[in-house]
This record gives sequence, C-alpha cells and structure tokens, in this order.
Amino acid sequence: MNTDITASAKPEYPVVDRNPPFTKTVANFNTLDYLRLTTITGVSVVVGYLSGIKPGIKGPSMVTGGLIGVMGGFMYAYQNSAGRLMGFFPNEGEVAKYKKHAF
Repeated sequence: MNTDITASAKPEYPVVDRNPPFTKTVANFNTLDYLRLTTITGVSVVVGYLSGIKPGIKGPSMVTGGLIGVMGGFMYAYQNSAGRLMGFFPNEGEVAKYKKHAF
C-alpha cells in the first residue's frame, strides 16, 4: 500500500519539506494555527458545559469537551502546518523562512 500522499496529488505550491517530522511541523505553527487551536478548544469547553444536563455532570462534561477540543484543534493546526510545508497550502512565509536558513 502506497502511503505517500504525493502519489495521488501534486503540490500546488513550492515544497519546503516533502515529509516533515513531527517536531518541524509543530515548530512551524503560526499565529493563525494557535488561534484556531484556542478557538476550537474554547468552543468545545462551552459546548461540553452546556451539554451537561444534570448539575453534577456539567464539570466532567466540560473537561471532556475541552480535551476533545484540544485534540481536534491540535490535529487541525498540525494538518495546516504540514500542508504548508509539503506545498499543499499557500506557504510564502515558510518558503522565505526556510530559504533563508538553507545552506
């Protein structure tokens, strides 16, 4: 089974790293990625709190919603960051940043 994403789709933008490691992808998070992660987490906490029907369940429901929001927000930010590095999303900032640091 071919797991290489570039086998089925070609990048539309310059490729910075064809297969970025976890650390490079997380280090590449920009302000918008952190804003999205925080927003998704915040909305999930509120939805979790509001979905707690009984008073004794509101707290645990809020924590569970927050954990789901953190995981979902992180995955969304990671997807966007990796997509920019691999050239699937607009990446002018990454191209300039890594071109300057290239040897």
